[in-house]
Amino acid sequence: MLFPTDLASFLEIIRQNHDAIYGLMFAYATSHSLLLAMFAGYAAHSGALNFGTLIFVCWLGSFTGDVVRFWIGRRFGTQWLGSFPRLQRAIQTAALLAARHHYWMILIHRYPHGIRGVAGFAYGVSSLSWSSFLALNFVAAGIWAVAVVSAGYAFGEFSEKFMSQASSGLGAVMLIAFLGLSWILSRRLERAIERT
Repeated sequence: MLFPTDLASFLEIIRQNHDAIYGLMFAYATSHSLLLAMFAGYAAHSGALNFGTLIFVCWLGSFTGDVVRFWIGRRFGTQWLGSFPRLQRAIQTAALLAARHHYWMILIHRYPHGIRGVAGFAYGVSSLSWSSFLALNFVAAGIWAVAVVSAGYAFGEFSEKFMSQASSGLGAVMLIAFLGLSWILSRRLERAIERT
């Protein structure tokens, strides 16, 4: 089956290709995969992926992605963004926030959509030391991985309790609604952060 037609078939494809899926999750966690990590948590609940391995892969990917962005920001600053003035302004604004609130910002920047992509660069441009960044980033990446994968896993637990196998179509609708709500909440958090 090339394209799955229901959620159970899709989860079976994940189960059969779990090694490739872990690699995909690492790659997406280096950028930002809030919704994908939540879905992977759901897949872990169904037994298609290993919960502990998934958390480790997401933790490592999230940590690695921000370390690379921090290094680029520290090494090249914002000069290389001259042809992207909007992105350059966003990084400079985030760097000012990071200078004042780096503890809190490192803990929450992974959740709002759009902030994650510039925050690592901003930390590199800021006066935050490598050692402080690495320690805070390691803890924050772990919290993010556990929280997001666990949220998907908990949704799987919830949906299993309230739906039978016969209503897998309803399960897919509920999963899409859950992921959509998560996306909306992350956008609102992003707007709230931009206003500060």
